[in-house]
Amino acid sequence: MDLGIKNKTALITGGSRGLGLASAISLAKEGVNLVICARSKEDLLNAEKTLQQYGVNVTSLVQELSDEKSVTEFYNKVKSNDSQIDILVNNVGGSLGTSSLVKSKLKDFQKVMDINTWVAISLSKIFVEDMISNGWGRIINIASIYGREHGGSAPYMAAKAALIAATKHTAIDLAKTGVTANCIAPGSIKHEKGSWEKFVDNNTEEVVEKFIDQNLPMGKFGYPEAVGDTVAFLASKNSEMILGTCLNVDGGQSNSLF
Repeated sequence: MDLGIKNKTALITGGSRGLGLASAISLAKEGVNLVICARSKEDLLNAEKTLQQYGVNVTSLVQELSDEKSVTEFYNKVKSNDSQIDILVNNVGGSLGTSSLVKSKLKDFQKVMDINTWVAISLSKIFVEDMISNGWGRIINIASIYGREHGGSAPYMAAKAALIAATKHTAIDLAKTGVTANCIAPGSIKHEKGSWEKFVDNNTEEVVEKFIDQNLPMGKFGYPEAVGDTVAFLASKNSEMILGTCLNVDGGQSNSLF
């Protein structure tokens, strides 16, 4: 299937590993040029080598995204490279070790909201203007199944729920512009340096097997490539009629009906 996005340019935050790198690889296979960012220069260089094997242009930028100032800095870096962004994948996120409302400090609650919701909204607002002018664009936000049902920490759950809601509203606002906005809600995806790899490494085999048996219908953790391929489809010309949706990529893990 021709996804019709060859020679488009995608910006992927947190693109050096995990779901971000998997998304970049899936897009690169479709001939999409890439701008990726991450905090680690070493991880970025490794990702760049991997992605260049697909014959696309790859720009990697060291940038931590956590607040309005960092978003502005990043935008200026992207623009200085003369990159026209057609596809925006907001992948940066995390729970930052928070837990319940009672146990989490308010400043940590705010940090989780900032990195998971505010950064994605800020980048979308900045880059969507050019997409509208061009009459085409794709915004893809990486949410979580815990943005739709109970799970994870209170700040993380609230942040991902807010991201899903903002994406829905944005999609309707943009419906006549040629720009789409959608979410992907991954379940427990295991990848190098990820939280579920740490869970496996830090627990006994019995604990891990019990978790899988009780929570993962497929009998195994998810894998990043499944998320990456979903990103590529939502970025494609074939996804034009998909607006404001949130697609679970969770192997049946989620209990939510909607």
